[in-house]
Amino acid sequence: MEAKSKRVLTTCVYCGTGCNLYLHVEDGKIVGATPCDSHPVSQGKLCIKGWKIHEFIQRPDRLTKPLIKKDGKFVEASWDEALDLVATKFKETKEKYGPKALGCLSSAKCTNEENYVMQKFARAVLNTNSVDHCARLCHASTVAGLAASFGSGAMTNSIDELLDSKAILVTGSNTTEQHPIIGGKILRAKEKGAKLIVVDPREIQLAKFADVHLRQLSGTDVLWLNSFMYVIFEEGLEDKEFIKNHLDPEAFEEMKKVVTSDKYSPENTEKLTSIPAEDLRKAAIMFAKNKTGSLVYSMGITQHIQGTDNVKSCANLQMILGNMGVYGGGVNPLRGQQNVQGACDLGALSNVFSGYQKVVDPAAREKMAKAWGINVEDMDNKVGYTVVEMIHAAGDGKVKALYIMGENPMVSDPDINHVKECLEKPFLVVQDIFMTPTAELADVVLPAASFAEKDGAYTSTQRTVSKIRKAIEPVGDSKPDYWIIGQIAERMGYKGCTYSHPKEILDEINKLTPIYGGITWDRIDSDEFPFGIAWPCPNTSHGGTMFLHKDGNFSRGKGKCHPCEYVPPAEEPDEEYPFRLTTGRVAFHWHTGSMTRRSPTLDREVRSAYIELNPADANKLGVRKNQMVKVSSRRGEIFVRAEVSDIVPPGTVFIPWHFKEAPANKLTIAALDPVAKIPDLKVCAVKIEKVK
Repeated sequence: MEAKSKRVLTTCVYCGTGCNLYLHVEDGKIVGATPCDSHPVSQGKLCIKGWKIHEFIQRPDRLTKPLIKKDGKFVEASWDEALDLVATKFKETKEKYGPKALGCLSSAKCTNEENYVMQKFARAVLNTNSVDHCARLCHASTVAGLAASFGSGAMTNSIDELLDSKAILVTGSNTTEQHPIIGGKILRAKEKGAKLIVVDPREIQLAKFADVHLRQLSGTDVLWLNSFMYVIFEEGLEDKEFIKNHLDPEAFEEMKKVVTSDKYSPENTEKLTSIPAEDLRKAAIMFAKNKTGSLVYSMGITQHIQGTDNVKSCANLQMILGNMGVYGGGVNPLRGQQNVQGACDLGALSNVFSGYQKVVDPAAREKMAKAWGINVEDMDNKVGYTVVEMIHAAGDGKVKALYIMGENPMVSDPDINHVKECLEKPFLVVQDIFMTPTAELADVVLPAASFAEKDGAYTSTQRTVSKIRKAIEPVGDSKPDYWIIGQIAERMGYKGCTYSHPKEILDEINKLTPIYGGITWDRIDSDEFPFGIAWPCPNTSHGGTMFLHKDGNFSRGKGKCHPCEYVPPAEEPDEEYPFRLTTGRVAFHWHTGSMTRRSPTLDREVRSAYIELNPADANKLGVRKNQMVKVSSRRGEIFVRAEVSDIVPPGTVFIPWHFKEAPANKLTIAALDPVAKIPDLKVCAVKIEKVK
């Protein structure tokens, strides 16, 4: 009998670039993936993860049945039994301890619609604002910093504009490995004549093509950014007309006074940053003189206790150069997960509803209460717990029940030993596609459908909302996340989270979320917009927005500069722990590895964790390549093999964090940025010992 085959256009489930691809289906099974030639960003290209995206979907260890832990072991249960148990426990917890005793973790791996439903469930059913997701661990400081500077906390310009930028400053982003399609566009811009400046402690692949590579010590970004601006003002290279017409004058003068003080001269910052003054001056002048320039960053900027100030400093730099509100310019954070932008947009944050409407605003609460059919008096009127705060509150006995959808804090969060202690205390529900280290700790595990088994939409790093499309039936008895949430809500007495299709959810989003007002289900699947629409798109007559703040008209009115003084990392090397650890990703893996490490092709490329160690340091320690070493911090220890390499400078070491057997986050510190509450995942002190 001839096989029944089809191909289904969808959006890639890995990084936030938003590439489109076709899933190839034969007899109800996904057998391959190929790129979409006509997609405006990927243009017929995929990275290795995209090409092999099909390999994890039908793995035999997919979760296929609800599981309930009894006497320390999981047993299969019916959906009714599992959902009844969850609803009863949540209801009892709320009645006995109050709404603050419950918390929800939403997910950048899930669709816009599912994130909207999860935050609605938290607020309308549990009556708590303690709902958050992994943006708190990656780009919370972007949202806070850019909103404070511009009025909007998102990537300001579109990806393809990089091709026409005259200068590109990349910092804290290993672009060719983590956003390969975007990295390729940066290299094409370089071929066309753009100046490329890379600021990164490691000699990443992109640094080899740079006109200037500045190797700062991790955690000193405010120093070098202020020093950049010191040189620009000293040389008179600021855009005086833009500053005069488009920036808040008092805030500008206050910022200028700080960055032009002597302590931020390149000569005075050189010792702390390790960047030679001459090189920094060269880079600052090069970037300022080659307009229009684009600034690209990722988590190397955001994951610090000073992450919000790092972002504000990036914004200050681009504003004083007049690189804002113009094609080819902007401040462009690259999102690490496929829908971290959408999860933020749709309110999976402890301080905002969808569209960044503040939970502390009485008018916003009144609007949501009316639409959701609940009493506004029942709503939480205070900002809820963030990810790290929520888990610590569970450890302290304040959060008694925790609902986690598609997140894996037992690999992704800092100080994992403490995370485990905390998660063992509350009634824990985990909803996922695989049995992750976090799910292993749960009281109830609910099997979710993968991206290939449902409809919905993601929002890419450039704010483009595009569809994912159901290609096969859900594996086993797994269900879409929005269905599961709705069933729990119904059992708790609320039917407002029950939907028959994601289109109904997006219809509700359109009505309540101004920036998504015109991004309807039919429009993002039409001949006019076959690959989606970029917000803001206020109505169905609007075609979306290529770049924000056009002609210097910022969302907040005048652009606001912020004076940012340097604050050292929470923990730096000392005699006992002499090395500075920084963490990150590798090209073949993604996030906590629960998907890529189940892809045979990807897993065979990098099968285990490792530590990059400079040859000089390896020589002092007597460590050879591939030798096992013990890496310890004040919080824990792991065993990894050594990679001896000049990629890292002396005194700095790097460990990728994808590997549950040797999780780098056993070592990291849970010190938080005071504004964004993002942890300092990029700097902590460690020691290294040979293993006999």
